[in-house]
Amino acid sequence: MTTTAIIIIAIVVVLLVAAAAVVSMRRRQGARRRRATELRSEADAQLGAVDASNEQAAAAQARAEAAHAEAERTEQEAAEAQRQLDMEQAAREDALREADAIDPDVDHRADDYRPETSPTDRPAAP
Repeated sequence: MTTTAIIIIAIVVVLLVAAAAVVSMRRRQGARRRRATELRSEADAQLGAVDASNEQAAAAQARAEAAHAEAERTEQEAAEAQRQLDMEQAAREDALREADAIDPDVDHRADDYRPETSPTDRPAAP
């Protein structure tokens, strides 16, 4: 075998190896393309479930916002009712203090003085 023949054989072998590598690479790329297409199809099949979940989440969010608004309104009503109660209690206490101030049997200047707040707190009339 001559040097030229060895070189030609070596070139043919290198070309065959390169061709095999190119064919192998194209097969892998084809397999990857098919797998990517399968994954996209699976993802598209889940689109209906995603849309349904999105609608459920939006509905739940709307219910939560409505409940939050109702809770805020109820808290405002409770706060107003408490203010009204406080005002009525203060007015009643003022009236009791005024009554105690003119009652000769009540020492409204004593350090431990507290206005009588219920009928059972009042001492029996002499």
